[in-house]
Amino acid sequence: MTAADGPIQTLASAGHCREEKIAATLLKEHKKVEQLEATIAQEQKDFQSTAAERQKEIQTLTASLKEQASQIQKASDRVELNQPAPQVVDNHQ
Repeated sequence: MTAADGPIQTLASAGHCREEKIAATLLKEHKKVEQLEATIAQEQKDFQSTAAERQKEIQTLTASLKEQASQIQKASDRVELNQPAPQVVDNHQ
């Protein structure tokens, strides 16, 4: 190439431009990775929060079921106590 062909880009400056492009690409990719890591961290936090809420709901439902089972047993016991005792009938008279 000659000066008449226009600006001459030396190998050193061409390499420098290429390095800058690579550095810019790496920086963009690094930012994407950071964003993905932040997203994952938030999703993990949300998941843990939701799991804790579900665990509390399960505990509440379990307690409710135990209370209902206790009430059913008490009602069953009362019905049993209110039934007259079976009487023996002697049919051989």
